[in-house]
Amino acid sequence: MTVKIVIGLDGTDTGERALTFAKDLASRIDACELLVIYVIEWSPFTFQTAEENAKRHVRREEEIELATKRIVEPAVAALKEAGYSASGLVRHGDVAETLNKLTVENGGSQIIVGRASSDGFSKRIFGSSTQNLVMHADVPVTVVG
Repeated sequence: MTVKIVIGLDGTDTGERALTFAKDLASRIDACELLVIYVIEWSPFTFQTAEENAKRHVRREEEIELATKRIVEPAVAALKEAGYSASGLVRHGDVAETLNKLTVENGGSQIIVGRASSDGFSKRIFGSSTQNLVMHADVPVTVVG
């Protein structure tokens, strides 16, 4: 049976440490696939005109393309070059919810993410994406510091 490990990247050093941890874990499992996911925080709950929504859609597509080229494709290429079976996805949405949903949809058995490094007023009120993921994920979550 193949084990699928999901790595949530965010373009930071903690994401890179999560990637390193996932590689180490995958090297200990006979049949393991790695799925790299980058979620661009995006709220559907804004009220805009039809013209603004059209521009927003174009901006979403541009952001997906940029994140794919700058973050996901290099990570997947490096994993494959190192001999791992790997693929990647980029999506918009609530980070914790989308990462969990994609993990379940793709048969992931574990999520590995970096610890959130930012803090401030909004984090104290709403919590971080990492905290939300740990509290609500359908599979085990490993948080790498």
